[in-house]
Amino acid sequence: MKRVWLLVILGLVFSSFSLAWAADKVRIGVCLPMTGPVAAYGQMEWAGIQVAKEMFPTVLGKEVELVLVDSKGDKVEGANAVERLIKLEKVCAIIGEAISSVTMSGGAIAEQYGVPMISPTATNPLVTQGKKYLFRVCFIDPFQGQIAAKYAYETLKARKAALVVDVQQDYCVGLANFFEENFKKLGGEIVAKVMYRTGDQDFTAQVTAVKAKEPDIIYIPGYYSEIALFTKQARELGVKSIIFSADGSYAPELIQIGGKAVEGIYFTNFYDQKAVATDIGKKFVEAYRKKFNKDTDSFAALAAEAYFVLVHAIEKAGEANPAKIRDALENIKSFTGLMGEFGFDENHNAIRPVVIQTVKDGQFAYLDIVKP
Repeated sequence: MKRVWLLVILGLVFSSFSLAWAADKVRIGVCLPMTGPVAAYGQMEWAGIQVAKEMFPTVLGKEVELVLVDSKGDKVEGANAVERLIKLEKVCAIIGEAISSVTMSGGAIAEQYGVPMISPTATNPLVTQGKKYLFRVCFIDPFQGQIAAKYAYETLKARKAALVVDVQQDYCVGLANFFEENFKKLGGEIVAKVMYRTGDQDFTAQVTAVKAKEPDIIYIPGYYSEIALFTKQARELGVKSIIFSADGSYAPELIQIGGKAVEGIYFTNFYDQKAVATDIGKKFVEAYRKKFNKDTDSFAALAAEAYFVLVHAIEKAGEANPAKIRDALENIKSFTGLMGEFGFDENHNAIRPVVIQTVKDGQFAYLDIVKP
């Protein structure tokens, strides 16, 4: 009798998924940090997804329905959000999350239920490594760290570097390690390595320790709030070193919090509007400006690319079936994005260029682009 009931329950579960795939709308989940310590990322990505959906509102002749759930930038909340999207909202695929640690926690749930999940901006290699249903449209940290180290050593002529690392974030720890490895290979020296935690406000101890070593450059691959506060306090205490960061620094709040102190900071990023080179890229820039009356940003752009490539995969799959969508995503080796062609490698990572940016006159400014 227990076996019979188990079969009935399983039948109902699979029937509910089948009904979801056959519905009049194609339901796509979106898991982003709309509140919490990295809310700026989620808000920028959601804006990009909304514009992308307005550009391509249908797939397979059906309307796309986006279901947004707030992860709050938290690992537990992220896992709960993904489970809700799959079990209650019956989505066929998920766009998200924005940061690596939360993408990994939510991705474990997506992997368990066999639902494809594509992150716009989670760069830690472990996000997709060994995963069947996890994808990303951004580059990964080994490449980002390599390019940052090379730019620091060859272009900025730095020979002594200090590392300032958020030990609570997998993204920050991993990226710092990749920078260190490559900087040393080039002949550079790591003269200091100090730690902090997400949400810290006082960086006096870290600044003092770094200042004593007189590095040419300080590499702080963290998130915008802490980067702005660290930089501000460093400049107030007389630190003259170049400050170099990564994609996590890109948010208007960096400049709002840091003010003049963040002038001249360098960072690696995914996208710059000046590098847009395709028809779809130009149309996205125009549509985004029309909707929000401002230029595009990297998080909005990558989230839009995640939507575009996912809709393309659903079309290729021929139905909103998670397993078939996954297979279609895996077979995409060349896709026209906003800055050019990209595709997925064997680990479901996007192969794409790195943009070098700075802060100049209170604005983010384009410096260079490095292709893989």
